[in-house]
Amino acid sequence: MARLLHRLRQGQFAVTVEIDPPKGASVMKTLEKVRRFADRVDAVNVADCPMANVRMSPITLAHLLQRDVQVEAIFHLTCRDRNVIGLQAELLGAAGLGVRNILALRGDPPTRGDHPDAKGVFETDAVGLIRVAHTLNQGQTVAGGKLDFGTDFAIGCAANPTAPDLELEVSRLEEKVAAGAHFVQTQPIYDALLLERWLAKIEGRVRIPILYGILPLKNYEFAVHLNQNVPGIVVPDRVVEQMRVGGDGEGIRQTAELLRLIAPMIHGIHIFPMNSSERVLGVLAALDELGVPHGNLPLGKEA
Repeated sequence: MARLLHRLRQGQFAVTVEIDPPKGASVMKTLEKVRRFADRVDAVNVADCPMANVRMSPITLAHLLQRDVQVEAIFHLTCRDRNVIGLQAELLGAAGLGVRNILALRGDPPTRGDHPDAKGVFETDAVGLIRVAHTLNQGQTVAGGKLDFGTDFAIGCAANPTAPDLELEVSRLEEKVAAGAHFVQTQPIYDALLLERWLAKIEGRVRIPILYGILPLKNYEFAVHLNQNVPGIVVPDRVVEQMRVGGDGEGIRQTAELLRLIAPMIHGIHIFPMNSSERVLGVLAALDELGVPHGNLPLGKEA
């Protein structure tokens, strides 16, 4: 079992951080960035060509993070670029490299990225991809063929606790759990009251661990941009106004206050640092101030 999933099932607070792979063939800058916080988080997510822009393979970077930085990795896999044969091949390759955490996503359409004329595959969706990974965990292919060696993936999925139609969002999440998902990582949240509404909605329905998204705001303009241009993210007006009148560091101060309110209610957090290690360190410092334990031992060592 992947250590992250073991920690979550033990009821311990977990912290994950999302990074983008490099645009080129060198991983040196990315590895150095992650080394700044690797011993203080439980796992690092690696996006899969985010926003449909060409980046290094997330599986490759996830493997290098585990090998060279000694931090557990979660690779994103989307349905955009591969049919079910390709998806299974990628999963088997990741397992062969010792990367055992996956976040199953539908993926952004190619029209949003740097190759807008590329053809999206989308032979399956996120629920179907979770089912594919679950099937490999059972030692067989989607077509029913027996594998020489099965996989042991901890399968993650995404959810949005601030979705306008919560019933639809929770029903969709229930489908993902039924398909084989083991844990959830959510879109960013900024409002403790919206989180409480979500927690009431999932009570008795979703029993797998959930890591809640934390995206520290860079500035006032960024807060406005999220509200106006990013579906699924709700930044309350009071937070936007505080970002307008606040000085340097206001985004981290807002994050610290949110964590103070929500940390007792949740299993852990998933940090979206916009590729800034400083923002990761700011969030971790806020957890330290609250006395919330976090961090990991090098891979291969027992806690």
